[in-house]
Amino acid sequence: MSDKKQTKHMSGLRAFCLALTICSFAIVPAGAYSQGRENLPTVSMSASAQSVQADEMYYDAVRARLRRDDTEAIKLLEQVIKLKPDEGGAYYDLARLNMLHNNIEKATGYIQKAISLNEDNPWYKSQYAEILVSQNKFAEAGDVYSKLAQKERHNDDYLLKAAMLYEHAGKNKEALAEIDKLIAQQGSDNEELLLQKEQMYLKMNNVEGAAAVMETLIKQNPHTGRYYALLAELYATNNENEKAANAFKKAEQMFPDDPEVQLSLANYYKKQKQLDKYHEYAQKAIANKSLDAEQQIAFLIDYMRDLGADTVHLKQAVDVAGQIAQQHENNSLVLGMYGDILSLNGKNTEAVAAYKRSLDIDPSHYAVWQSLLYNYTDRNSADSLLYYTDKALRLFPNQATLHYFKGIAYFNKKDYNPAVKSIDRAIDMSPDDNAAVTAQMYSTLGDIYNLQKNFTAADSSYDKALQLAPDNASYLNNYAYYLSERNTRLSDAEKMSKRSLELRKDEPTFLDTYGWILYREGKYDKAREYVQKAIDANPANADGTLFEHMGDIYYKLNDFDKAVEYWKKAKEKGIDSETIDKKIRDRKLYE
Repeated sequence: MSDKKQTKHMSGLRAFCLALTICSFAIVPAGAYSQGRENLPTVSMSASAQSVQADEMYYDAVRARLRRDDTEAIKLLEQVIKLKPDEGGAYYDLARLNMLHNNIEKATGYIQKAISLNEDNPWYKSQYAEILVSQNKFAEAGDVYSKLAQKERHNDDYLLKAAMLYEHAGKNKEALAEIDKLIAQQGSDNEELLLQKEQMYLKMNNVEGAAAVMETLIKQNPHTGRYYALLAELYATNNENEKAANAFKKAEQMFPDDPEVQLSLANYYKKQKQLDKYHEYAQKAIANKSLDAEQQIAFLIDYMRDLGADTVHLKQAVDVAGQIAQQHENNSLVLGMYGDILSLNGKNTEAVAAYKRSLDIDPSHYAVWQSLLYNYTDRNSADSLLYYTDKALRLFPNQATLHYFKGIAYFNKKDYNPAVKSIDRAIDMSPDDNAAVTAQMYSTLGDIYNLQKNFTAADSSYDKALQLAPDNASYLNNYAYYLSERNTRLSDAEKMSKRSLELRKDEPTFLDTYGWILYREGKYDKAREYVQKAIDANPANADGTLFEHMGDIYYKLNDFDKAVEYWKKAKEKGIDSETIDKKIRDRKLYE
């Protein structure tokens, strides 16, 4: 059968196959065929017989395609076009199959042949355009769709594709022409198309054309502040400063409470370095009740990032966060986010209250539980940490971090055996890809075992922590210090301490550790140099341990007056032990 004419009398089976063809092959069926007839008969056949055999082969190709046997389908279709060389649908199907397998040259040849046989078939033209796109020939593909649109009555999709392809090819005038045709068909009040038109004008550096489109939107929507703001931003972005100022002034006068206008004004005033106005409008926009909670929080986070170390306005931003929390007092996520903002700004008591309110409303937010528990990890809050960790574990029993928090609670209570048990369980449950957290757990175990004087287990735990996080400066320093306190493996301790200082240069605690290791090694002058650096780094807030170490060093250097002077400073700084009192009283080193 041909493209334009089908056989009138068709069996039920062939009708069924034709339906499948519509899904998998050409819109116009190309013929049928018989499966397994790979070679044409050598005997001559009438045109009618050839047509029947081609039809049978065509439907076998359909079935092959449904079996996903594209190789067989292509072979059969190639036989079809030998029998019926004027069958456009078969060429179309061959083009599609070859394109699927990236045989672009063959696909192009087949689709061009199909078009030559039936120039009015839109499916053939569309397939040709797709092949052109696959070759990055965007302008040529745009031409195909543009011409299709001229011939087809329902052509919106063709016009849109033509516009997009022309734009991709950098042919902005042609793209604009297609958009204008769409606007003419769909109506001049189509916002999406008008905004596309504005963008095309901007790509053509035609600011006035873009502004005219925005003026059209303003006339159509005189009570919508967004378009006034967009017009003002358009002028500002393109350095039309006077027009921008006038447009912003008009937007400000007409829509003082519109959040989009407020945000636009905030950005404008920021660029103009009118910072008071910037903060005023940014905060107004964030607290605007017409925005939903997620938008408000997102704007607030961006604003706070922008503030950096501006403590005055950070305080105001926290107040704005409080306003949002009041507006959404029953939104657990907003209250949780408010808690995070309070916590980041050192307002831990208020943060805890916000987290608790959030969890009272909806206890299913694991992240809020984590944030609450972090605020209880200080030594004085051990009972609260244990209480709320147990509550969280009833909801999330398989969360490794919660078992770790429980271990921290026991650690802070100096109840070391259950602390070890909880942290071991946390390690067992920790995901394999969570190396940093698991390393922290091993490090804490090392601290606990060291306090229990189980030094073999302590060293093993720190070794595991450093296997997972070899360049964690804190683990290196702590491990080195414990070794120096035990006066063992001093060479290893020195290497670890030195590495920690390479990672965090001039850290007072690390300087003291390195100095103390040198002291243990008998390198007293060098030891004094490093401990003095640790004290000089922050003399007003230097820990008493630094002064006690310096006193011990001076004693080894036979400067007993200096030694007693530093021991007394250590006591003034809070070192309170029988040993320090004996050192001062007897003017003698006790180790």
